[in-house]
Amino acid sequence: MNTSPIESLFKDADPLVSDILNRALDEKEISVKEATRLFYARGLDFHLVGMVADELRKRRVGDIVTYVVNRNINFTNVCIKQCGFCAFSRDFREEEGYFLPTDEIVRRAKEARTLGATEVCVQAGLPPDMDADTYENICRAIKGQVGDIHIHGFSPEEVLYGATRSNTSIKEYLLRLKDAGVNSLPGTAAEILDQSMRDKISPGRISVNKWIEVIKTAHRIGIPSTSTIMFGHLESPEDRAKHMALIRDIQKETGGFTEFVPLNFIHTEAPMYKESLHHGIRNGADGPDVLLMHAVSRIMFNNHINNIQTSWVKEGAGMAQLVLSWGANDFGGTLINESISTAAGAEHGQLLKPKDIRQLIRQSGRIPAQRTTSYKIIKTFASEDGTDLLDEVQNVSQFGSYHELIKLDGYRYKRNRRS
Repeated sequence: MNTSPIESLFKDADPLVSDILNRALDEKEISVKEATRLFYARGLDFHLVGMVADELRKRRVGDIVTYVVNRNINFTNVCIKQCGFCAFSRDFREEEGYFLPTDEIVRRAKEARTLGATEVCVQAGLPPDMDADTYENICRAIKGQVGDIHIHGFSPEEVLYGATRSNTSIKEYLLRLKDAGVNSLPGTAAEILDQSMRDKISPGRISVNKWIEVIKTAHRIGIPSTSTIMFGHLESPEDRAKHMALIRDIQKETGGFTEFVPLNFIHTEAPMYKESLHHGIRNGADGPDVLLMHAVSRIMFNNHINNIQTSWVKEGAGMAQLVLSWGANDFGGTLINESISTAAGAEHGQLLKPKDIRQLIRQSGRIPAQRTTSYKIIKTFASEDGTDLLDEVQNVSQFGSYHELIKLDGYRYKRNRRS
């Protein structure tokens, strides 16, 4: 029986690692214990993990790398929670608290659509006196002006908050959001789906059980979602593997996840890092760990979640490009505005133009394609192409920035919280 070029290298690898990788190549499901072992791979074993992830990627989705033209609209940074990893949120008494009025939210959505965006990602803090119908009103206002844009809106944390403010069940509230125009949920607020870990890094944040309830309910009523992990802080390799196993189990039950997105911990302005709140806290994952995180994700989700996304905001364009050879097949979005990672100290900008994304993909030897939020291909760019309207934007500052926004008197939270 012939062996593949990868398998021929297994004879020099750690026997346990080679056995795990052989099982993966045979399309078998790997366990939490096996995934945990792969995070410790070094030397030849390290490279073999990446090669197997790349092979599984090619089998599953081929050589196309997708991206979405989208805009983030983080409409308020005022939040009742004080998560240790979050540098974005502000207390309602702070001067830097802001709340975008609905007409400004709609203006941003319209501008994005004019520039070719197919999606707006709407997420924010949890303001203490939020009206029960705020999220619905935002969606109806957007859809009223830009009916064909996809609203990728409201994390499980926000859904739970909205349901609580509305004094209704999670299911009923999700149905209301769906009726108002929400097309999919960001699978954020996940961080690490281990309650003891959450109690350390984000006490009081949505519980693991409630996160699962929101996601499963959304999937059951026809609202798909992404899935994420935040890594590089206090978590162990086993914590990561258990987190992914839980996501995989949900996917087996509902089939509602469109993608998995590893998100590196941005430490620079994170309170729990700056103030040394926890012994052993790390300053994000290093390069080899980032590569392993994406590769193990591909291997663990191989039969269940097709799309592994790299985050250029977290990693920078160069590392995001490299990750395409370690199991990833999606480059994320153009974003246009980026507030949450920027506030935490990310230094990679708020906009990556479609032409630049396509160039990065081509340089990695792959074929770029623009997609919808649900991964339907809009256009494949097999060769060099013209420019999009967003590519032609010369002055990126026209979109504003988070650091400018928190200084604007016109959007101060105290003046606009009920707008």
